[in-house]
Amino acid sequence: MPTDIVLSIDPGREKCGIAVVHKEHGVIYKNVITTAELITTVTTLAATYNLTTTVIGDGTTSHTAQTALATIKTNGHKLNIIPVDEHRSTDEARTLYWTDNPPKGLKRLLPTTMQVPPVPVDDYVAVILAERYFRER
Repeated sequence: MPTDIVLSIDPGREKCGIAVVHKEHGVIYKNVITTAELITTVTTLAATYNLTTTVIGDGTTSHTAQTALATIKTNGHKLNIIPVDEHRSTDEARTLYWTDNPPKGLKRLLPTTMQVPPVPVDDYVAVILAERYFRER
């Protein structure tokens, strides 16, 4: 059953991007967390926003993360975990980062495609995965 709000995760070995995204209203929450914090953070966010659907990137450590997430229950129900294609999501995330945080000073003269964001963009990847989920539904 499609939902209008999802918890989206870009899983990684050391860190994960995480976002709560509403189909109509956009990003409600996004952050980069350590992988060790994933279960606690997902449990808290699922309870806070009454979430039932989790979208997860199908790359790096997806299977391990999905196994761990399968243990979480919210309102007595397991989370519905839906893998989403991660192909080129990091490139899209960098573009989205620079849209939200345009370079300043002399850096604004360089094309953003030649620049590396000064912070991890895993949270932006999570947003892109949620957007892909909504487009496919």
